[in-house]
Amino acid sequence: QVQLVESGGGLVQAGGSLRLSCAASGRTVSGYAMGWFRQAPGKEREFVAAVSRSGGSTDYADSVKGRFTISRDDAKNTVYLQMNILKPEDTAVYYCAAKVATLSSGPSVTGYNYWGQGTQVTVSS
Repeated sequence: QVQLVESGGGLVQAGGSLRLSCAASGRTVSGYAMGWFRQAPGKEREFVAAVSRSGGSTDYADSVKGRFTISRDDAKNTVYLQMNILKPEDTAVYYCAAKVATLSSGPSVTGYNYWGQGTQVTVSS
């Protein structure tokens, strides 16, 4: 079983940037497809970005395409979410997730097995 811990959240002005990190322990993250999700107050959790187990493919929600970038560093057992041109509507708790996957499978929007505790991102207007 893999444990996930997010960090890097905070308060930023609209137009600013943040980089979230997701550190894995217990098992190497290289065995998993990874994703980021978010949940705003009063809303359901939604998909943000995903990277395949190989790191060769990524997928993004339409709302963040061109602004957010997901990446993974298996040597550091860490996954990142670079968030640029932040908007007030990006305010949410951001969660990292891991999905058991084959090396040939692509990024996933659903079916994640393990979740972190989340990190708060607040974007002021």
